[in-house]
Amino acid sequence: MVKELDERTKALPDHIGWRLWQASRAWQAEFAAAMRAAGHGWFTEARAGLLGHIARDGIRQAALIDRSAISKQAVQQLLDGLEAEGVVQRLPDPRDGRSKLVGYTSKGLDALRDGDRIKLEIERRYVGRIGHQRFAALMDALRALDTHLPNAGDKDAEVP
Repeated sequence: MVKELDERTKALPDHIGWRLWQASRAWQAEFAAAMRAAGHGWFTEARAGLLGHIARDGIRQAALIDRSAISKQAVQQLLDGLEAEGVVQRLPDPRDGRSKLVGYTSKGLDALRDGDRIKLEIERRYVGRIGHQRFAALMDALRALDTHLPNAGDKDAEVP
């Protein structure tokens, strides 16, 4: 029975979406593990997904909810955890008393600096695996694809 099913199952196409997804997942897992190894035990891929939308000088919580494209409740839960860990803080927005500003604490900024270093280390390993020329071509191709996405080139957004 299993053999019959195997024989009727067609191989999935090897397409760019699948390859980009696999590469992204591998990069995220490698980055999160390196962040935890660097002493940031609170760091998870879910938290990284939110932190990537917080500019280094902060963001209004409502804008963070819009930018992150996850539910208000999920953002609230993630922020609660990050605030309890001392990574971010929420302060009243002086321009709008009903709003909160989300900003990094010194612990959060330290994590960002470690993250910057780790990202460069991962890049160096990638260059070692595929060479400078192929890596540069990959980066050029990804930038070319990115120009067609909403918010491409948004300098206020951080990258996890």
